[in-house]
Amino acid sequence: MSAALAPPRLKAPASAAPAASPAGTPQGYPRRWYTLAVLCLSLLVIVVDSTIVNVALPTFARDLHAGTSGLQWIVDAYTLTFAALLLLAGAIADRYGRHHALTAGLAVFAAGSLAAALTHSTAELIAARAIMGVGGAFIMPATLSIITSVFTDHAERTKAIGLWSAVSGLGVAIGPVAGGWLLAHFSWGSIFLVNLPIVAVALAAGHWLVPASRAPHATRLDLTGALLSVAALTALTYAIIEAPVNGWLSGRTLGLGAIAVGLLGAFFLREARTGHPMLPLTVFRNPRFTGAGITLTILFFALSGAVFLTTQIYQLVLGYSPLAAGLRALPSAAALAVFSPVGASLAKRAGALVPVTIGLSAVAAGLVFFATGSATSGYGHYVIAMIAVSTGIGLAMSAATSASMRELPPAQAGVGSAVNDTTRNMGSVLGVAVFGSITASVTASKVAAGHTMASAFVSGADQAVIAGAIAAIAGAAIAVRTLRNR
Repeated sequence: MSAALAPPRLKAPASAAPAASPAGTPQGYPRRWYTLAVLCLSLLVIVVDSTIVNVALPTFARDLHAGTSGLQWIVDAYTLTFAALLLLAGAIADRYGRHHALTAGLAVFAAGSLAAALTHSTAELIAARAIMGVGGAFIMPATLSIITSVFTDHAERTKAIGLWSAVSGLGVAIGPVAGGWLLAHFSWGSIFLVNLPIVAVALAAGHWLVPASRAPHATRLDLTGALLSVAALTALTYAIIEAPVNGWLSGRTLGLGAIAVGLLGAFFLREARTGHPMLPLTVFRNPRFTGAGITLTILFFALSGAVFLTTQIYQLVLGYSPLAAGLRALPSAAALAVFSPVGASLAKRAGALVPVTIGLSAVAAGLVFFATGSATSGYGHYVIAMIAVSTGIGLAMSAATSASMRELPPAQAGVGSAVNDTTRNMGSVLGVAVFGSITASVTASKVAAGHTMASAFVSGADQAVIAGAIAAIAGAAIAVRTLRNR
């Protein structure tokens, strides 16, 4: 992505100066919609990768002789490095250029993908997945911060974020379907090699279509704060990932949690005292920014937990193959993709509060309906529930994201995007951990009482999704207090 397109401030080439709208409103970078396409493609590849691997876990167990712990870390190594580096990646993007961060992230992600495809052991694959997570941590915040920079008109930016959100929903659905098809026709390495041509297209197109963008008056990087943030997020994410195995109230989990809280406290203290903070704490004094972040955490808590359980119900209870299960998830993913732009459009006309509260209410209703299922419930029951959940996620996600980014000055777009992405990631990790823990606990007790595995698992899932419904209702109440129109 060429820095020649602009000096440090966002600027289009002189031969293509920004035009003005009929009303005199600056239109920003003239090729901004092509830029959005490149950014969405970059986002798509990392979202697809986060779900495509799950389909291949049985294959890894067979071909790499991976045990349960190894399979877990093939998935979690990516999540851990991705979560740990998000804030640092956002700060680096603001300081040295968001377009450079995107380019570097794509290159690292491609290198990790190639390494993963060529591995011969579980340990090698885990290491390659960690490298991919490093690349993803630079890609995701860069895409959102560049959107904020090139779309200077609020209405257009809201629409662009809606489309960006829609692509993330499509990626969740494409992953299992693409993974199932690739595994049916090629070796398991193909699920990683497929990333390479997509990254190549994104890099080539981005060189011409993504302009330079960085903080206008960037300060030097806060290395102490950076190290504390990486350590704190690593400890927190690791504690959540391991909690279902170790027990939520075990000494190990509580100890890791205490370490994470201590490191987060040290990080916030450092940021409050330094003259060049990586994450200015003043952003959290803005109730709209904080409220939008809480909303996103709850949305991804509910979405990830529900998708985690639904995928298993489709395969373990209803008996579908991985590919068939992926295909049956398409209607709910389509609902998320369709309603993300609708939520953005509604926010533009009525403010963020309306689509966020409607969306969270739909999520709660869908999860409550989900909880009425039994071992005899068919595909129709679960697809209706997930369409309701996904519709709500789509309505609320783009509106909350747009509200969050609107509150930040351009100089903080990168780190603000990283905060946005960190809340999403933490919600996702918590959703899988909490929903999984509740389901496993109830399933074990039901099996011990003589229930069939299918009946026991569905009972556990029913109780788990109620936790998501309660969180969604709480999120709606928080949104009413924090996202009112000014």
